[in-house]
Amino acid sequence: METKIKEIIVVEGRDDTAALKRAVNADTIETHGFGIKKETWELLETAYASRGIIIFTDPDHAGEEIRKRLKNRFPGASDAYLYEQDVEDAPPYMLAEALQKARCTMYSGEDSFCMEDLRAGGLSGCRDAASKRRRTGEVLGIGYGSSRGFLKKLNQYRIRKEDFYEALQDKNHP
Repeated sequence: METKIKEIIVVEGRDDTAALKRAVNADTIETHGFGIKKETWELLETAYASRGIIIFTDPDHAGEEIRKRLKNRFPGASDAYLYEQDVEDAPPYMLAEALQKARCTMYSGEDSFCMEDLRAGGLSGCRDAASKRRRTGEVLGIGYGSSRGFLKKLNQYRIRKEDFYEALQDKNHP
């Protein structure tokens, strides 16, 4: 089984995510700059509560401002630093070293949900599956996704099975 970084790494954009994927096996959340959207804040809250986060922004003024905002809201978050290069431009070994210094946690990346769980819950393979995924994603705080994307989010945020089944039964979401 391949090992993976437990915490979710918070980066500025998709090029940062691509660079990290070349260096380590990890999940990321992209802030897309300083104007962090409400949906992204919700994903960050879920990630912080379920797996923890490592903030890995560029060493420029914008990156440091984003880091300050995130640390203000998530004081227990870990920090990974580069001092002379942006995340997207750093070689893989530098990114891996920075994450190691941030004391990331490695774990065996076993998934607990499979597509059959979605089908059994009516979230895949039926007429109103998309709307059920949307409502369930709202209840769980993980947002919407296609069947495969939703499955990935359930595993990425390490949603507990009992929370999943409870969300399916939530009467506040018709």
